[in-house]
Amino acid sequence: MPGVQASVEPGSESRSGIAVGRGATAVPLPYTERRLILTLQDLLAVNGALLLALGVRAHQYPQWSWLIQQPVWFVTLSAVWLLLAYAFDAYNSHAARHLSSSAPPVIKAGLATAVAYMMMPYLTPSLPASRLALGAFPLLVILLLLFGRALYALVFSRPLFRRHALIVGAGWAGRTIAQALEACGDGSYGVVGFIDDDPEKLSQSDAAADSLASEHILGDRYALPELIGRYKVSTLILAITHEVHGGLLQVLMDCLELGVDIVPMPVLYERLTGRVPVAHIGGSWSVAMPIDHPGTGALWPLVKRLTDIVLSSIGLFCLALVLPLIAAAIYLDSPGPVFYTQERVGKGGRVFRVYKFRSMVQDAEKGQAVWATRNDSRVTRVGRLLRKTHLDEFPQFLNILRGEMSAVGPRPERPEFVQELAEQIPFYRVRHAVKPGMAGWGLVQQGYGSSKEDALLKLQYDLYYIKHQSLWLDLVILLRTIADTLTFRGR
Repeated sequence: MPGVQASVEPGSESRSGIAVGRGATAVPLPYTERRLILTLQDLLAVNGALLLALGVRAHQYPQWSWLIQQPVWFVTLSAVWLLLAYAFDAYNSHAARHLSSSAPPVIKAGLATAVAYMMMPYLTPSLPASRLALGAFPLLVILLLLFGRALYALVFSRPLFRRHALIVGAGWAGRTIAQALEACGDGSYGVVGFIDDDPEKLSQSDAAADSLASEHILGDRYALPELIGRYKVSTLILAITHEVHGGLLQVLMDCLELGVDIVPMPVLYERLTGRVPVAHIGGSWSVAMPIDHPGTGALWPLVKRLTDIVLSSIGLFCLALVLPLIAAAIYLDSPGPVFYTQERVGKGGRVFRVYKFRSMVQDAEKGQAVWATRNDSRVTRVGRLLRKTHLDEFPQFLNILRGEMSAVGPRPERPEFVQELAEQIPFYRVRHAVKPGMAGWGLVQQGYGSSKEDALLKLQYDLYYIKHQSLWLDLVILLRTIADTLTFRGR
């Protein structure tokens, strides 16, 4: 076939770690099916642990009749596990590939699930009198969960379950998605190489061993049908930032006729990383931009507003309970006011004043907007604790009740920074399409930003949230924020 360059024999492996084809892919499991298997496996583990623990308590083998006699026990346990598993990020797809990386969040979530479950009245079995029986359940939960995760990592990391993929485009976007698959992938894709029409890249395909793209350019677009058959390719990743011209479009239609999936790079990148690749949108901007997001409807804004009112009311009640202690600590630690207000940009670009507990020394900025940095010397001793626990943000429940903010959304930025960032980062003002949030997807994924580079990364997370906002995603963000608060993982 004309155009094939630098062919790679099936079964070989590159120096950069990209695995190439090894015969037919017998069971190419996609991401959704892998996640479903992992979830069902975990539910089987925690419910199996409960059955075994009940058997230990009754000094007999587990009775399967308990599943029928007391279904609420097992339904409640399943719900508690799912909530806490997402709170501790136990379903991170990349971490699930290896037991060493999946074990820490699974142990935390399993232990928290067992403790929370045993403390729930009426919906769970009564606590056993024996300390052995009491300690059996948490131990069994952790052991069975770890056994299941080890089995998952052993089985589903094998090439048998991997989808062979070709990346169309060996430029910046192509290299970015290849790196994302390596760094964040769940093992469902194995890249066999790149396709590119650039003659210069084709001529260098064997020359640059240190270049991820040029080392694996297998040919141009005319080589696609032959390469699909040779490497048993099931997916084409379209990583080009220009419009698909007629010649390439015809070849892609031929590939579709062969039964191959075609996935745009921005779509796959979103799923892998949880953020929108604004620098690689190109001609696919409509795929990556939140044009028809849930916030444009009538029902979701109403549901979100009602949720905000409930959460802010609960938050203000809790704030009232701890306010005297926090106010006294701030006052005794350093001179200055207890509360601090600052202008921020909200939905539609409207400016409002956000409320916070003061966590820095008085007049920390001296009249000039300055990025807060990690281990900032301006932060007081009490302020450091407030930031670690996110307690400095609690007065923003008042902003939420007033409708200026939401419980979950992109973190609001200062007007001085917005003007500067909007000039340098494409699509930056799109984050103002929704209300800013006290908790946010970018906050739980990235943490607080302290530079323009961080602002770009935060924007990618913000756009992802705007596109995919839902009650479930909001719940996951709130649970992870609470977990960060309880484990002192704030700024």
